Amino acid sequence: MTDDIARERHRRRMQRHKEIVDARVAGATIDRGVLVVNTGNGKGKSSSAFGVVARALGHGMKVAVVQFIKGSFATGEEAFFRRFPEVEYHVMGEGFTWETQDPDLDRRAALAAWELAAGFLADPSIQVVVLDELNIALKLALIPLDRVIDALDARPDHQHVVVTGRGAPPGLIEIADTVTEMRPIKHAFDAGVMAQKGIEL
Repeated sequence: MTDDIARERHRRRMQRHKEIVDARVAGATIDRGVLVVNTGNGKGKSSSAFGVVARALGHGMKVAVVQFIKGSFATGEEAFFRRFPEVEYHVMGEGFTWETQDPDLDRRAALAAWELAAGFLADPSIQVVVLDELNIALKLALIPLDRVIDALDARPDHQHVVVTGRGAPPGLIEIADTVTEMRPIKHAFDAGVMAQKGIEL
């Protein structure tokens, strides 16, 4: 096969692909806030959410972040995003549950975090809300799922929400617009490498 024939075949394939993509783009006419759920056992759920925060800031949006479980150590994303007046950043957890070993403390912290989050979900001036590790709080029944779903359903039409954490409950997955499950292939921690600044911290 000559180079000219190969190039022409490639051009035709790409043209067909472009027509399919263009038709899908043209058919997407709904303009509203979306609910994104990042779950699964793999790394990257919160990292993806903070990528959304960076993107939103690039568009001049106002963002609120509520972290439900994390709280016992400082992270680079917290240090970075606290520099922006457009970001409301709240670390509300008492640390991982195996560290606290106190279910009543975990429940009180989760409910306090939820009250703050519910306020952001009702605030039309907040365009993006990140509820980091909310799935864990729901999985442990620290917060009633129906209360969360009601608040998500009642939020302003334009508001985007990203929920992270392992074990997203089926009820949350059902109402979400976009759900991604992170699957682990390899992780440095399994080889004895400690959490690294800029990667996990």
